[in-house]
Amino acid sequence: MNTLYLSAAEQKEINQAKELLAQGELVAIPTETVYGLAADATNPEAVKKIFAAKGRPADHPLIVHIGQVEQLTDWAVEIPEEAYVLAQAYWPGPLTLLLKKADHVTPVVTGGLETIGIRMPAHQVFATLLQSSGMAVAAPSANPYKKLSPTSAQHVINSLGGKIAAVLDGGDCAHGLESTIVDLTEKPFRILRAGP
Repeated sequence: MNTLYLSAAEQKEINQAKELLAQGELVAIPTETVYGLAADATNPEAVKKIFAAKGRPADHPLIVHIGQVEQLTDWAVEIPEEAYVLAQAYWPGPLTLLLKKADHVTPVVTGGLETIGIRMPAHQVFATLLQSSGMAVAAPSANPYKKLSPTSAQHVINSLGGKIAAVLDGGDCAHGLESTIVDLTEKPFRILRAGP
């Protein structure tokens, strides 16, 4: 596979990235944390490609990225009021909320678990892509399993070139550290992973 290099400075190339995602392909996209390897979260076959490209075990859940808070109810149920308080304070940004998944959510995304991690990225390129497409994407870091997370498009090309459809270059990532994860499925709520 020839991995396309797309520039986020060109609207037509952002549109091309959206089209590839809609076609079930993988596109590496910049977030404020690290580059994410994105697939349409509603398409199990596309999501399976993430695990294949990364060499990631299938029982490792993926984070779903949304463009608007209203999409929370598309993916999660029994959402506590505190989820909206945290979203108001920290979204868009590097915070993932762990919630109970909606019944229709494919177990491919959740690693077979009954929970789902959801976040709204702050990176302008990713946010615009999500909001303009209405899509939600599963997007772990765009690197081979257990390797260093990529903070530039070139890092992605070096490690996953030939395994994914495209890389959308939006410059270097601000943090270089994965998002904080807060488990809101039972009280007391817990921080599972500390990020930026």
